Amino acid sequence: MTHRPNRRDFLRQAAIAGAAGSVLGNAPAFARPGPNDRVQFACIGVGGKGESDTVDAGKHGEIVALCDCDERMLDKMAAKYPNAKKYFDYRKMLEEMGEKIDAVTVSTPDHTHAPAGAMAMRMGKHAFIQKPLTWSIEEARPPRRSWPPRWAIRGPPPTASAGESR
Repeated sequence: MTHRPNRRDFLRQAAIAGAAGSVLGNAPAFARPGPNDRVQFACIGVGGKGESDTVDAGKHGEIVALCDCDERMLDKMAAKYPNAKKYFDYRKMLEEMGEKIDAVTVSTPDHTHAPAGAMAMRMGKHAFIQKPLTWSIEEARPPRRSWPPRWAIRGPPPTASAGESR
């Protein structure tokens, strides 16, 4: 004779699984972050909106580089992140720190979002770019060319065989 599960059995088993998950979730083997769990951020533009973007990035990873053309803002943020290297030119920062950076935040004036973001994306970095990305369609074309084609992520599109129709 087989036992048919009912609602009461389901709720009992769900409660046991939830309790076991909360107990095991606190075990040291599950709580320890791995070596790749800390994202290495470089922040371009750290004053104004860039300050909150940098602080948010710092909550989710490690700030390894800061860039701003305003020395006061750069020094203020460097006091919060003393291990981060300071730069005045994002191009120099990306060239020197390229291997040590996983992601970039771009919080600069609107007309400089696209060049900084495109350079980071061409280097294969994840980029958080404040809006607007560009101020015109013409300016949007170069960053678009730096993105990988859609099929590079999902695989090439399927092709029809000789006898198949689409």
